[in-house]
Order: sequence, then structure tokens, then C-alpha cells
Amino acid sequence: MNQVADKTSLIPAKSRLAPPRASAMIEALRGLGYSTATALADIIDNSISANARNVELIFSWQAGRSYIAILDDGCGMDEKALDLAMRLGERNPLEKRSIDDLGRFGLGMKTASFSQCRSLTVASKRDGACNCLRWDLDVLATSDDGWHLLEGPAIGSESKLDLLTGRASGTLVLWEHLDRIVTSGFGEQNFLDLVDAVERHLAMVFHRYLDGAQPRIRLSINGRPIEPWDPFLMGNAATWNSPVNRLSTAGGVVEVQCHVLPHKDRLNPAEVEEAGGPHGWTAQQGFYVYRNERLLVAGSWLGLGHGKGWTKEEAHRLARIRLDIPNSADADWKIDIRKSTAKPPVGIKAALTRLANDTRERARKVFAHRGQPMRVGGQQPIVQAWRAEHFKGGMRYRIDDAHPAIREVLEQAGELASQIKAMLRVVEETVPVQRIWLDTAEGKETPRVGFSGQPPEEVKTVLTTMYRNLLVRKGLSPGAAKERLLHTEPFYNYPDLVMALPDDMNAGD
Repeated sequence: MNQVADKTSLIPAKSRLAPPRASAMIEALRGLGYSTATALADIIDNSISANARNVELIFSWQAGRSYIAILDDGCGMDEKALDLAMRLGERNPLEKRSIDDLGRFGLGMKTASFSQCRSLTVASKRDGACNCLRWDLDVLATSDDGWHLLEGPAIGSESKLDLLTGRASGTLVLWEHLDRIVTSGFGEQNFLDLVDAVERHLAMVFHRYLDGAQPRIRLSINGRPIEPWDPFLMGNAATWNSPVNRLSTAGGVVEVQCHVLPHKDRLNPAEVEEAGGPHGWTAQQGFYVYRNERLLVAGSWLGLGHGKGWTKEEAHRLARIRLDIPNSADADWKIDIRKSTAKPPVGIKAALTRLANDTRERARKVFAHRGQPMRVGGQQPIVQAWRAEHFKGGMRYRIDDAHPAIREVLEQAGELASQIKAMLRVVEETVPVQRIWLDTAEGKETPRVGFSGQPPEEVKTVLTTMYRNLLVRKGLSPGAAKERLLHTEPFYNYPDLVMALPDDMNAGD
């Protein structure tokens, strides 16, 4: 018995065909949860699979007639290939695919587009011949529930296909009737904000394709190139990078590399803003899951943890882990249609947890020690103004009276020493820990410390006072005084100001 006969024999004698209603089925598919940015990333996946080198996104604001177009210079599709590409569920996700294929379900272009618009037109050129097909949800809603795939562009949209003029090959995907984007109250500024959000997302998702002197693909929005966003700051010497770990799974070898980003004290303001990514430092921590170097999941602990899944906490904001899976592992990792979720196989959860735990601890230490500052002219430890004390009831914070500024005041206080100590104790017992925690959690940013954001003149005023005390009252030489300041919190952050202090204090008055 041949294979066809085998399959036919599985159909019971009593059965009936139950095709879905076209309009109801597609309306249901519109609710899969795509954002505009994730939907456009799905379209670009198809362009990459078509060997495109350039993909241009065109956002045209015309109020209710606004549209979005995606134009590539890939190999294009002939009439038969376009017909198959426009059908839903034409491709079985269980079929074996090319190792560099970015698709899986055969639904991405359609479901992504339907989530944003009511009219999807695809025109494709191959060997100079242009073919065009269109889905119109309004037509499906008023038809006899047949799956009516329309030929040619909508009336009035013919000129939009001129984007393919002069090309031997390429594909144009056109979204019109943007009912899920241009909603009530949505204006031109909202449209421009959407463009910015899309740019940030695509810069992250395709950063490994966009990177390098000769990128594998070039993306642009309305003629403006999209620059890659590297989550791991690989070009920064202060970033910690682990060796690449390779884990064997049933779906293939998985590569894992852990990174701890530099503390913001080691970055300039522009670098701090850039490294925060589309969603901010705290939200961007965790695993970055790639398939064929295309980012699927950006910043997630994947449900891993000890007992219960880790949450995103400020202390671990510097931890980011690259995780590469082959496309043969989609089923093992439970990759969804939107390519936005992933769950690690049970067999490697323990290994991933161990690697992540180590990275989180490293990140916490860098965060807590404020970047492990570079030490100038010696290896003695940094003298900090605060110390943490662990006791049976928990943790408390104490002002360290060994700090030069505090010690000098206490030594010179005389009869006021007991009052000053009482004042410091009040400060210690009233540190607004809960308020700091709440402001940090809600604002997704740590409070400024160490004169952060203050003008150099203000830092210099305090620094000069301490320097004079070390020279006059302690009798240190200028070199020894500067050396001590270079290893004192918070002045280690300002080595240039320290070294610029005059050897003769009278010259600095």
C-alpha cells in the first residue's frame, strides 16, 4: 500500500469537510498580539530569505488613507510562488527547511499584515515580470465566505506599484486601511512616534545583520538608514564577556555567551542612553535568544530561577546573555508564530540556570561597587563613605567614619564630637531605603550619586577643601594627598580634577 493510500485509510467512513469561514478565521488571526514593529520584522524576514540586500520601509501619513510599504531587492516571486506565498497554511511547519530559513509556519507575512491593516497587497517582480495579489478583509466580510484572493492592486493604489519600476526583481508589500494603527485620536505626531519605535526595534532585532563594514542587509525608513543596536556593548573594553558555551540538545547545538555591561560610571551620557536600548536598562536584562542570528526574544530570564522564575531587578540590570539556537530546534524551544517567545528544553535548564546565576552575581557586584573603578597609581582599596552591615534581623547601612572627610570633622570637633556622631546616627537610621527602592522601581533608573550630573566647579569646591585639609592639617605632600583622594569615594570618579589640584594651595586660592 503506498503512502497516499495509507493516509486515506485513516479517514473514517463517517466524516465531513469543515472548512473555516474566511472572514471569521482572518479576524481571529488579527488578535495574535503583534505590534507594528514585530509585524514589520516578520515581513523583513521574508526579504532576507529572498536574498535581499536592501529593504526600505516607507511610512506615508495621509490620515485615514495612510499606508506603510516594505520594498526589497530580493529575488522576487513568479506567479506560482506568489500565489503560494499569499495562501494561509500552505506550508507545513514540520517540513524540513533550509538551515538559514527564518520562517516556519507559512503564516508570518499574512498574520503580521492582517494584525495592522485590512488591505494587504503584494507585488513581486522576477525576471522583469510583475505579479500582484491582494487580500481585502472588507471583501471577505461581504462575500459568501469564500477565500477570495484578489488580483491586482486596489483602485486608486496602482501608482504605489511604481516603486518596482526599473527593477529586474524585488517585492513590494503594501499595507492600506491601517485600522489597527490609525485609530480614533491618532495623529501625525503619533505616526512619527511609531516610526521611531519601529526603528529602535528593528535596530535591535537585526543588529547582527546590520553590523560590520559590509552588512548582510541594509534597512532604511523613508530613506534614513537604520543603525544596529548591540545589546552587549562588545566594542567597549569594560564589558565582561564569558567564553562561548556550547550545549547539546535534541534540536541541535545551542551557543551561550554571557556578558556584564560596564557600570554607567564607565560610560559617557550618550553611551548610557544608547545602551539602555528600546525599553531601558532594567527591562533589557536577561537572555537574548537568536535563531540564525535574528533576535527572537530580547531581555527575558525565560522562566529560569531557583524555585520560582527570576524577575527583572535593578541589581541585575547589567546582565545580558546571548543565546543562539538553530532553526531545527523551534519545536524544542516552543517558538510561537510571532517569533517573540521561547522556552528552553528541560534538558539544558540546569546548565542555563547555572550560567545565568553566575552572570547575575557578576552583574550585581559591578552594580553594587559602581563599576569597579580604575585605580590610579596603586592597588589599595577605595575608601567608601557607606558600609553595609549584615545582622540577624537583616541589613543596615552605616556611615564609615574611616572616610577622610568624616574622620577629619570628628577629629577636629572637640566638644561637638558627640553631637556630630548623634547627627550621623540620625542620618543612618533615616536613610529612605523604601523610597529609594520605589523611585528606582517606578522610574527604571537609579538615583544619581557621586556628584553625577553636577558641574565640575561644584565637585572642585568640595575636593579642594579636602585637599587643603590633607596638606595643612595632616602634613601630607601634594603627591600623597592626591593619591589618597584618587582612592576615596566619590573622587576616584574625577582623576583629572584630582591631578589638576595645585601643589601650592596658595596658587589655587
